[in-house]
Amino acid sequence: MDIARYLDTIDRLCSRPFPAQHGWSDVGRAGPGYWIAELAGGDGDEPCGTRAAEQLEAYREGIAQRLDERWGAQPGWSTLTLQVRMGRGEEIPEPWGSVEELLDEMSLWQASGSDRWVAVGVAARGEPDEIRLLAVVTEVDPP
Repeated sequence: MDIARYLDTIDRLCSRPFPAQHGWSDVGRAGPGYWIAELAGGDGDEPCGTRAAEQLEAYREGIAQRLDERWGAQPGWSTLTLQVRMGRGEEIPEPWGSVEELLDEMSLWQASGSDRWVAVGVAARGEPDEIRLLAVVTEVDPP
């Protein structure tokens, strides 16, 4: 089951040390205090990527349901305020500055017994074949 594999990736990122430098890792973008993991991507073969987007959103909902059971249900988190703050020239710390560029909204939890935050969302900006299911694991509090 794909959701189980995605949850396993999130669990591994919650326990593994963060890299010392910004760059790319085996899961995606990373840097001091964060991972931005691409769990799955759209295939771009469907018209407008509709089927891929629906599938990735279903995966996101499945992951969110299981993480809600684990860490408690949380309301969705919009990046609109980050967009406004960045538009005013405010510097938003990573990974949240990058997340704002990728996601419009996400599910967000603080992992129990940890200082790490976990966010999951579907990045659907840009071309249809750029649709991706992303997980963010960070020790940086959301702004």
